[in-house]
Amino acid sequence: MDRVNATTPSASSADDPARAAFAALRTPEGAQLLAELRDHDPADELATATRLRRTHPAELVSAALGQARLRQRAVAKFGAEDAYRMYFTPNGVEQATRTSVAAHRAARFAGLGVRSVADLCCGIGGDAIALARAGISVLAVDRDPLTAEVARANAQALGLADLIEVRCADVTEIDTAPYDAVFVDPARRGGRGRIFDPEAYSPPLSWATAAALKAPRAALKIAPGIPHEAIGPEAEAEWISDGGDVKEAVLWYGEGFAPGAFRATLLPSGATLSAPAPLTAPPVGPVGRYLYEPDGAVIRAHLVADLVERCGGRLVDETIAYITSDEPYSSPYVAGYEITDELPFSMKRLKALLRERRIGVLTVKKRGSAVEPEELRRRMKLSGPGSATVFLTRVAGAPTMLIGHPLG
Repeated sequence: MDRVNATTPSASSADDPARAAFAALRTPEGAQLLAELRDHDPADELATATRLRRTHPAELVSAALGQARLRQRAVAKFGAEDAYRMYFTPNGVEQATRTSVAAHRAARFAGLGVRSVADLCCGIGGDAIALARAGISVLAVDRDPLTAEVARANAQALGLADLIEVRCADVTEIDTAPYDAVFVDPARRGGRGRIFDPEAYSPPLSWATAAALKAPRAALKIAPGIPHEAIGPEAEAEWISDGGDVKEAVLWYGEGFAPGAFRATLLPSGATLSAPAPLTAPPVGPVGRYLYEPDGAVIRAHLVADLVERCGGRLVDETIAYITSDEPYSSPYVAGYEITDELPFSMKRLKALLRERRIGVLTVKKRGSAVEPEELRRRMKLSGPGSATVFLTRVAGAPTMLIGHPLG
């Protein structure tokens, strides 16, 4: 078997406590401990550790408890079936791509006939797994020895080792010429937390872009908050939300993609909205009977104007991504509400109105307001069987409260 996919850790792992602990988890005794800890309650961890240390080495118990915590956290991204078979590092859980998003990206590659991908900065292997499950052969590269071992273990645990070759190396030294496509996921966290400057990514966005432009096709995973001016004209930029939450942005390069286009994709439905270039500013006007809240991916992709045109509506304020219209409009890209009241912002007036209508459940949404939803709910002292939604926003520049309820 190729050495990079060997199941036995290299001898140097004995000099690295973290790698030695990980190797211990992959022994029969470690596997037994992890199985036992699958459903353990972290609140009982001290008692659990004390009990297990009577029959297992203390170092192994600590490693197993740590891995059990990581697996429980990973369920939200990977699902229970995969998460409890996989291995994780703290950074790996934090930075790994959610399975639904990775599967979407892999499907786009596969749909264009891509059969091999160089996955640079592979982390614990989330994207490599999705690519392999789409039938794509993957070279997964990470420069951190422990992370590479975890990625290799995950490929084996999920039965994908024949499709995923893991290599511990500096990604800048990898020859990607033999591969149909390149995927780069630069590290966007440092010792002080998130990194917002794309040139401070590791590797920098400029290097990743250059690597992408050399490949027949490529994708770069970036933070969804990236400034649009940092995106080169060669890329198709896609923002992806899952369950209404924006998860990431991807820059696509090469044949089959649309240079300069912006795209918003909503998961799990797969609905996608795109425009070939930035759109003109939409009209602004008074609040109508209906209010629409665009999905975050649509907002990040600067495609709100497209929805304004589709629904024949207008913005409530030129700086606020709330759309209003006089007729109902249904679309997967917006959540719709019927507005019953429009009032100047006033805590006292809102409290009186909610008391009069016996509103006991209040959903608070805001854009362009400094008021914290939890603080507002606390001050309202809600009571009663009714429910309502209040939007704290600006209308034509003035602080405003819009009260209504969801359509449908």
